Amino acid sequence: MAIVNVYLMFDGNCEEAFTFYHSVFGGDLPQFSRFKDMPQEDAVKSEATEADSDKIMHVTLPISAETSLMGSDCGEAWSPHFKQGNNFSISIDAGSKAEADAFFNHLSQGGAATMPMSQAFWGSYFGMCTDQFGVNWMISFDEKPAQ
Repeated sequence: MAIVNVYLMFDGNCEEAFTFYHSVFGGDLPQFSRFKDMPQEDAVKSEATEADSDKIMHVTLPISAETSLMGSDCGEAWSPHFKQGNNFSISIDAGSKAEADAFFNHLSQGGAATMPMSQAFWGSYFGMCTDQFGVNWMISFDEKPAQ
């Protein structure tokens, strides 16, 4: 069964936004992963500028047992077209690798595969695409989901 969450993109103020969201929704203070903490060999890190190093690469704030709000800052090198109001993706956690591939292949038809499905350094099988209607999607499958 797939799980759907919203993934928000920010123009350098992700930490401030999620600190605010934490004050609204409560729970544990989220852990902020920064671009400088990525493995050196990762392609995204090689494109990151010094100005991007302290920006947020990923953060998750659980809202309920089934729902999380996730986010990151845009990087200058790989996301130069940040536009407030269109700065979100729908994140799908698939139930299997085959389901992830099927979602990705169907959603990207007539649209654009912005990051093909592949094994990511954080352990997920992951890809990103924009569908034919301009909606951004993030598809992932975790063999061993976080508890």
